[in-house]
Amino acid sequence: MNTPSTGSAGTAAPAVAPAAPAGTPVRFDTRIAVVLRGDLPVWQRLNVTAFLSGGVAAAHTEIIGEPYEDADGTRYLPMFRQPVVVLEADGETLRTAHRRAVGRGLSVAVFTADLFATGNDRDNRAAVRAVPLDRLDPVGMAVHGPRNSVDRALKGTRMHP
Repeated sequence: MNTPSTGSAGTAAPAVAPAAPAGTPVRFDTRIAVVLRGDLPVWQRLNVTAFLSGGVAAAHTEIIGEPYEDADGTRYLPMFRQPVVVLEADGETLRTAHRRAVGRGLSVAVFTADLFATGNDRDNRAAVRAVPLDRLDPVGMAVHGPRNSVDRALKGTRMHP
C-alpha cells in the first residue's frame, strides 16, 4: 500500500536530489504532474489544477518546502519543493492515463466532470464514490510518484499550452 512517505514498493521516495551548488540544475527523483482535459474553459482548468495540487500537497508533506520570507520579514506559505508539470489530453487519453496511474500504484487525485455540479468536499467524495473506476469521467488528475513511473503512466499526454 502506498503511503505519503513511501513509494509503491514501500521504500522511501526522496522528493529532492542531494544539495548541489547554486546554479546547478536539480533533478528530482519524483514527479508531480497535473493532466487536464483539453476542452475545459480556462477558469475550469485553473480551478481543477488548484484542487488537484492541494490533494498532492496534503498527501505528500515531504515534498513541501520551507516557508518563504521577503526582505521586509513578511512570511509566506511554503510551496512544493519541485516543479509541477501541467499537461493536457483529450478525454480518452486522460482516461487511459488515469487507469495506468492507478494500475501502477501511483498517488492519484482525480477531478471528475460530476464535481462541477457540487459545492463541497462531502458531495465531491460522494460523486466520485458513486461511479466505478472504469466509468469515471475525469476532467483532470494529479499524479505523484517516481519520475519514470509517472512519465510512463502519462504517455500520450502533451504539455499544456
